[in-house]
Amino acid sequence: MPFILPESFAEVAIVEDDDDTAEMLAEMVRLSGYEVRLYHGAQTAMAAFRKHAPDLVMLDIMMPDISGLEVLRHLRRDPALHSIPVIILSAKGTPQEVKEGLEAGANMYLTKPVQFGEVKAALQKFLPGAPAE
Repeated sequence: MPFILPESFAEVAIVEDDDDTAEMLAEMVRLSGYEVRLYHGAQTAMAAFRKHAPDLVMLDIMMPDISGLEVLRHLRRDPALHSIPVIILSAKGTPQEVKEGLEAGANMYLTKPVQFGEVKAALQKFLPGAPAE
């Protein structure tokens, strides 16, 4: 009998311009039991979110096209997207930078490099019906 994945898996969007980091995060998300969509730029992600909203967004701040904080502010202003949980994953980790991210509307702020346990715990905190250990 073939193994069939349930259709109820939550989908996590990863918005990250660094290919290696994006792939590492995607693998962490997959190993945590979630579907992944990768976006290597903010503009691509914002256009995609209008057509298909993810269940959660993992967002880098420093990107070449548009700041992750601008993407976050855009999500929070859009009535169709404002309730999506957003986890910032950034190398910027001073108290002021973390405060700015949270004030912009992030649900959580993780500083890179991030460990698998941190990512898994963050996903389980915000996604309903999260896979159990």
